Order: sequence, then structure tokens, then C-alpha cells
Amino acid sequence: MISSLFSLAAASLIGDTGLALAGIGIGVGLVVIGAGKSIGNIAGKAVESIARQPEAGGRIGTNMIIAAALIEGFTFFALIVAILMSNKVG
Repeated sequence: MISSLFSLAAASLIGDTGLALAGIGIGVGLVVIGAGKSIGNIAGKAVESIARQPEAGGRIGTNMIIAAALIEGFTFFALIVAILMSNKVG
């Protein structure tokens, strides 16, 4: 009962468009946080690997850049999808 009253109040105050845009914003935030965490994790592990085996630094660095670029590509794709969705909603 309480949840239905809350959803009714939220829908009347914000509207369906506002809720959709809030969902898109939360989704974009999660995508960016996930990408930042994963790129940071890749960089940290690469630095640890280079510290253990300095002669493999070039190959490790190259693989790190390729993995980070793939993650960035996915992040940009998700942001573009979110922008297109917000244009359809708003």
C-alpha cells in the first residue's frame, strides 16, 4: 500500500519522462564508474606485472592500452545509446 502511494506520488510530481531520464542518468553513471574501475584495475595490474618482470614491459603496456581502448569504446557506445534514449524520451 505504501509503495503504491509512493509510486503514485513520484509519478505525479516527476512524471514518466522525469523517471525515465533519472533511470538513464543512473545507468550512465554506473557505466562510467564501471569503466573507470576496470581501467584502473588494468593499469594497476600492468604496473605490478612490469615491476615483477621489467623486460616484458613493452608487451604488457601494449596489451594494457588495447584493453583500455576496448573498454573506452564500450563506454562511449553506452553513452551514445543513453543520449539517443534521452532524446527519444524528452
